[in-house]
Amino acid sequence: MAFSVTPLPALRTAVLAAVLAGCTVGPDFHPPQAPASTRFTESALPDRTAAAATPGGSAQNLTPDRDIPGAWWDLFHSPQITALVIQALKANPDVAAAQATLLEARQTVRAEQGALLPQVSATAEAQRTRASLAGFGFGSGSTTYSLDTGQLNVSYTLDAFGGIRRQIEQLNAQAEYQRFQLEATDLTLAANVIEAAITEASLQAQIDTTHDIIKTDTDALNLTRQRFQLGGVSQVDVLQQQSLLDTQIATLPALRKQLQQTRNQLAVYLGGHPDQYATPTLDLNTLHLPDDLPVSLPSKLVEQRPDIRAYGALLHSATASVGIATANMLPQISLTGSYGRTGTDTSNMFTPAGIIWSIASTITQPIFEGGTLSARRRAAQAALDVTAAQYSSTVNTAFQNVANALVAIERDAETLQASLAAQKTSAASLAVARSQYSAGGGTYLNVLTAEQTDFSSRLNLVTARAARFTDTVALFQALGGGWWNRTDVDPKVAQCCGVLP
Repeated sequence: MAFSVTPLPALRTAVLAAVLAGCTVGPDFHPPQAPASTRFTESALPDRTAAAATPGGSAQNLTPDRDIPGAWWDLFHSPQITALVIQALKANPDVAAAQATLLEARQTVRAEQGALLPQVSATAEAQRTRASLAGFGFGSGSTTYSLDTGQLNVSYTLDAFGGIRRQIEQLNAQAEYQRFQLEATDLTLAANVIEAAITEASLQAQIDTTHDIIKTDTDALNLTRQRFQLGGVSQVDVLQQQSLLDTQIATLPALRKQLQQTRNQLAVYLGGHPDQYATPTLDLNTLHLPDDLPVSLPSKLVEQRPDIRAYGALLHSATASVGIATANMLPQISLTGSYGRTGTDTSNMFTPAGIIWSIASTITQPIFEGGTLSARRRAAQAALDVTAAQYSSTVNTAFQNVANALVAIERDAETLQASLAAQKTSAASLAVARSQYSAGGGTYLNVLTAEQTDFSSRLNLVTARAARFTDTVALFQALGGGWWNRTDVDPKVAQCCGVLP
């Protein structure tokens, strides 16, 4: 039930509106304070990682408070990686969908802003009527006449308690959320493309390494068969060598499957189909590991991470919702007016007697709504609490992402160093085992064991080299990816969607 008074003298309404002007009920949004943490990890990390004398094994410097370039993928000095990322950002349908969603949100804000202005409409009506004279006491006759009316109507809702302004604020916050969803989409896509390209290069390197090992072990098998025919070794030695070779060959199908599936995924990232993808595989040996890595201050992370900014916008939207629910409990004031002319024909329509007008004001105050309005306000407050908790969880996860990336960069550099040492040792051990066996001073089992160890160590070295690159990608992604420095955004998209700072 609502209580209404109409008409109210226009002057009194104007005075009341002036008194209430500028009043916006509900809580005002204040961005949450940045965490007071001084570092991301439990203990301080070294300023420089370990190095290994192999491609992709150079030491990396961790530089605090270093800015991140917008095109951070250029730091790998790979024209192919840069081309893949640029193509993905232009052609991926998820990016196009995020851009369109942002444009929709911006236009929704623009539509709601119109509610702050008077609404004007024009009506025209032509009416032909046959009326009975009996109702007027003139017998049983009738008369037929025409009535033409033209009218201009004006209505205006006074935003006395800021309900409309809170709605615009909420929609603006939702548009801001979509803006950072677009930034997050771009960042995630770029990181996924680079990681997939590195994974593809790693798998190809493992396949190439396996082929080299298979060739070497095939030669060893042929030599063992020759020695068996001459009586120098037993048939068991031949079968053991054959078993080792078969085991190594059996690893190839799985590697090829992963390689093709990775290429299929890259095709989709680039906005196409797997049958359309013909880009050559990256050579892991040609990739450059960035020498200097940025480590943003923890207080800046909340400004850099698109997901944190997106949840901050949702928190702003939820805060505005409380104001909307509060304003709906208070009086709603509206003014209406009209001016026009009417007449039975054009000649008398434009005479002083043909002028018609009206002016009215209405105040509507909810009195009894069965607890609906107060329950909606409590629900809005509860939703605000939920969003605040989700924002806090997002911040915590972001700090975990950065900490994990930093730890991975440090430890995987040590892993590569150890893997290189292990590979060199296993290669030397294999050479000694073969030499001893040829000289009659060792068993063939020692040779097989050394071959298996060498096989594993060579593959481990490839994966350890690739991990250095993917760790670097993960760090750039965890820190926000430098979207605030991007210059590659389409000007039309930037203008309509506000995707640049």
